Amino acid sequence: MNRFGIMLGHAYMSKLKSKSFIITTVIMLIGVLILGNMNRIIDLFSGGDTKDKIAVIDESSTVFDPLQQQLKSINKDIQLIKVDKSEADLQKAVNNKKYKAYLIISLDQSQLPKAVYKAPTLTNTELSGQLAQALQTVKASMAAAQLNLSADKLALLNSPVAFKEVSLENNAKSAEELAQARGLVYILLFAIYFSVIFYASMVGMEIATEKASRVMEILISSASPTQQMFAKIIGGALLGLTQMAFLLAVAYFTIKQNLGEMEGGFFEFFGFSDIKASTIIYAIVFFLLGYLLFATLAAFLGSLVSRIEDAQQMMMPMTFIVMIGFFIAMSGLNNPSAGFVTVTSYIPFFTPMIMFLRVGMLDLPLWVGLSGVAVLIISIIIMAIIGARIYRGGVLMYGKSNSLKNIKKALQLSKNE
Repeated sequence: MNRFGIMLGHAYMSKLKSKSFIITTVIMLIGVLILGNMNRIIDLFSGGDTKDKIAVIDESSTVFDPLQQQLKSINKDIQLIKVDKSEADLQKAVNNKKYKAYLIISLDQSQLPKAVYKAPTLTNTELSGQLAQALQTVKASMAAAQLNLSADKLALLNSPVAFKEVSLENNAKSAEELAQARGLVYILLFAIYFSVIFYASMVGMEIATEKASRVMEILISSASPTQQMFAKIIGGALLGLTQMAFLLAVAYFTIKQNLGEMEGGFFEFFGFSDIKASTIIYAIVFFLLGYLLFATLAAFLGSLVSRIEDAQQMMMPMTFIVMIGFFIAMSGLNNPSAGFVTVTSYIPFFTPMIMFLRVGMLDLPLWVGLSGVAVLIISIIIMAIIGARIYRGGVLMYGKSNSLKNIKKALQLSKNE
């Protein structure tokens, strides 16, 4: 047990101090800080003036004022400036960054407004879309005036239809709650997906590297292969938890300091305004269990090869399995109660992501989430027993060995050990 503790500590500390881990963690932390302070960064680069100035040529002489009034209710940061210049002068002004774009407003045969929007590029679809929306409202008002419709009748005509969604199941989430849960689960699914692939592959690559450099021969003489295998797996798990703790801590404090600027819009829709503790707990549990399952698989796959080049090829099927589970989870975001989602959530290699999708978006009984945990624990135990036997024989195999047929040979060597 003392040897195992020494190997575990070495496996954890050596990776914790490695340049790759430090650089990766720093890059992720910078990414979290940038996302959390995105509004401030935009203001910084815009020089404190966030208004989009649009020059307007109003050939109708009647549309500009109601359009400006209507646009204030849509986006206060868009500033319309009425000008009396030629298009050539406006093009020069736009190219000199004085205006974002310019708008030419005129009346059609029905005496209703139409417009031409001109800008250096048409990539800012949000800006042009908001201008079109405001102009559409002005057009509706002018059309109503031609038809002698009162303001009340126009408001009634434009009012959205009452359409309410009600679930027949008890304690089911509302449409708003599902939208919030969907965004949060979406982000956490990406975290589980990349973490499992990164840390599990790291274990397999490390074992292949030790075999290629003949370090494995020294390690076998000092400790059993089984102890080495589980020390590397658990060390990787601790490393993943350490990195997640850093990221969650930075994300928490960033969101806390910028909470006022994150209310509404994107952040409200994607579930940052109300994060349930149970969702975070499930994410950590399924991340750990998913990692242990795939790291065990990666460990014995890495032990079957003697060259680093062969390790990537050997672990390619494992990567495909993780990708399939991730794609199933993504396709189930819009319908997490679908039959194929329920069935695949109990397939061990898919459970970490798909069961997390279900418990994160649906109000399921506690036993459903625990059943997924139980499936993973049983699968990990079976995989650990089989993997340990393959690993004991695999570390003794050298030469070109990049085929899964070598599993049988590794099992035979483990019996003779």
